[in-house]
Amino acid sequence: MRPSRIVALVIGCLLLAPGLGLLFAGGGLGLAYAAGRNESGYFEAALTDLTTPTGAIIAQTPTLTTDLQTSIWLIDKLDTDVRLRVIAEGGDARTFIGIGQANNVDDYLGGVAHDNIIGLTNGTPAYRTSTGASTVTAPTDQNFWAATTSGAGTQELSWHPTDGRWAVVIMNADGSPGITAAGTVEIRAGFLLPLAVTLLVLGFLVTAGAVVLIVIGAKGRCDGKSDQVWPVESSRTRPAGRTGAATPDHPVVLTARLDPVLSRWQWLVKWFLAIPHYIVLAFLWPAFLVVTVLAGFCILFAGRYPLALFDFTSGVLRWTWRVSYYAASGGLGTDKYPPFTLGPAPQYPATLDIAYPPELSRGLVLVKWWLLALPHYLIIGLLVTNWWGWNSAGERFAFGPVGSGGLLGLLVVITAVILLITGKYPPQLFALIIGGNRWIYRVIAYATLMTDQYPPFRLDQGGSEPTAPPPILPTTGPADPRVPEPVGTRTTP
Repeated sequence: MRPSRIVALVIGCLLLAPGLGLLFAGGGLGLAYAAGRNESGYFEAALTDLTTPTGAIIAQTPTLTTDLQTSIWLIDKLDTDVRLRVIAEGGDARTFIGIGQANNVDDYLGGVAHDNIIGLTNGTPAYRTSTGASTVTAPTDQNFWAATTSGAGTQELSWHPTDGRWAVVIMNADGSPGITAAGTVEIRAGFLLPLAVTLLVLGFLVTAGAVVLIVIGAKGRCDGKSDQVWPVESSRTRPAGRTGAATPDHPVVLTARLDPVLSRWQWLVKWFLAIPHYIVLAFLWPAFLVVTVLAGFCILFAGRYPLALFDFTSGVLRWTWRVSYYAASGGLGTDKYPPFTLGPAPQYPATLDIAYPPELSRGLVLVKWWLLALPHYLIIGLLVTNWWGWNSAGERFAFGPVGSGGLLGLLVVITAVILLITGKYPPQLFALIIGGNRWIYRVIAYATLMTDQYPPFRLDQGGSEPTAPPPILPTTGPADPRVPEPVGTRTTP
């Protein structure tokens, strides 16, 4: 790949994560705004245990100010209102609720025993107690409160936050110690919907830009010339046993060649050597999912998979297969380091070719990945999913071998141990491991909308793809005596 495409691909992958994060954040806020408010348009949280033997319960707000001159304007734009409702649970107790500047509240209650709310767990406050005198002058006699209410029964206080550091105080109206109450706090956040829309728009723009850069980085040259560092495969350079590229009748071709001589020990460190590939793939696979969704919409409306998007998704699968064959559940069948390319590398021992479909069914897009491929998912689950169970103590445990776990992982572990001891790779295990991977990649290609041909329920073992059977020719035998022969078709010896 040319350096410019590599840079575009890397930048696109780096932008994809924050773009998706903005989309999810905007979507989450939008759902919360739509479904999380009560009939009055407020978000509501219960306060189930407003109980203390001291004279006051205090909750301090964050500092709503900045060093900028526009802080008041900024806070007003947040369009936030707070409503606190407190119900006394002790007979005829008169409850006081007040909101004041935090420094004034500190001066008023500095020498008095009180509890500070430092957190909430399922509506139950966690307190930090400050010691001091048990009584204080009545809060109703103070004139620094920005908003107050007091009386018997349910008390409700509404407040529009402004800049500054504030404290909410709950007391008995006469300042006596001992409070037993419950309540609710409600917040109306007018800024939430505009914020959600802004995050969604930014997320869409960043994600779209990331996808464009990824496609530019993955797309081949328009003049049809290859810029890959690996030579193009030809009939003269094609390795022995390779059946050739994919066709519409055989859309997914996965092949592997076993190195004649393999290191006994190198498989112990291959996972470490492949870390650079894992890092790149960690960015490419989220992009793969996004591009697949975009391609799904294109197929749904136009019946075609855009070629540039197809080149990228098939390239990610091709890259993944090479790395898996080198270092993971693909088989550990080569010591040659995989190339850093989305393009074909025909001289590498592991290849994957997926035929580009000129047309695809629009209707199948809606049912391929979740319904039609479901039977295959069950089988693939046996091949790659970790086994789990319970030990004698009743605790759940899981066993996940090298790679992606499951039967393939176990077979690779067995193969690696045999290789370490004998220096030889068992050909029967090689054929079985490659056959399992071939099944997996056929299903992936189908479920990610790259082909309409349903994957066969068949374990095609071995490094080469199976070739089509020869046509059945009619056999020559004695003529049926009951059927008259045409005149002149037979000669007498």
